[in-house]
Amino acid sequence: MIRFDNVTRKYGKKVAVAGLDLTIPAGELFAFLGPNGAGKTTSVKLLVGLLRPNSGTVSVCGHDTVADTRQATQFLGYVPDRAFLYEKLSGREHLEFVGEMRGLDRKRLAAAVALVSEQFGLTEFLDDLTETYSHGMNQRLVFASALLHDPPVLVVDEPMVGLDPRSSRLVKDLLRARASAGKTVFMSTHTLAVAEEIADRIGVIDRGRLIFLGTQDELGQELSAGERSLEELFLQLTAESEGCDGKNAASGSGEPETAVSESGTSGTVVSESCVSETPVPERDPTD
Repeated sequence: MIRFDNVTRKYGKKVAVAGLDLTIPAGELFAFLGPNGAGKTTSVKLLVGLLRPNSGTVSVCGHDTVADTRQATQFLGYVPDRAFLYEKLSGREHLEFVGEMRGLDRKRLAAAVALVSEQFGLTEFLDDLTETYSHGMNQRLVFASALLHDPPVLVVDEPMVGLDPRSSRLVKDLLRARASAGKTVFMSTHTLAVAEEIADRIGVIDRGRLIFLGTQDELGQELSAGERSLEELFLQLTAESEGCDGKNAASGSGEPETAVSESGTSGTVVSESCVSETPVPERDPTD
């Protein structure tokens, strides 16, 4: 459902994403992890068509996000890390506006608005202006907008930002339910506990390169770490990546070294973690 083929994105000479190869099938909840500046947000923007790669291709349900952008985005729902709403529209007007842009007819749109409003507890506030909404309510409305057309692929960037415990539980249950129903969920997050709780597979990106891909158990096996929390495994893996980068700098070698060797275990891929080019913060300079 989601495919990155040798994708590289640069800002000038700075490499944000380097040679990313990643396939996420239908029915999987995938958690994309990495420290600040690792390339997560750039990867998300490439996936949803907000950025173009310098090389390689990104596709959604078989549609190239550059060559066939309109068709690719029809299969996507996107929840950014910050909610941007028209404050002088009510929640209902916002959902209807999004639904019309998605091409939903009136009957289907009315049913979809009723469904997502109920799912996210917005029915009581639906006719209030969004300028009166709390941050958490804004986030729930953005989620509802992303799911209005029931897309087969949902992309969420920091989904738990601003949500109270009840709303967080609702979102986690909803994400798991969508994966169980055969849909694809791509979740970029710093919240390791959420990834540990609900993700089928995790990918760790650091300095623009994917340094681990697999399950938490496979990550523990790769690091010979035994039964440890995802937070402990993540910190060890990214520390090794930084140490490898420092070693290259000290030796004067521009050649990347492999922090963790590739595993023959099915579904587990660990790629080179030391990048000879300068890492760059994730933020798009045009933002």
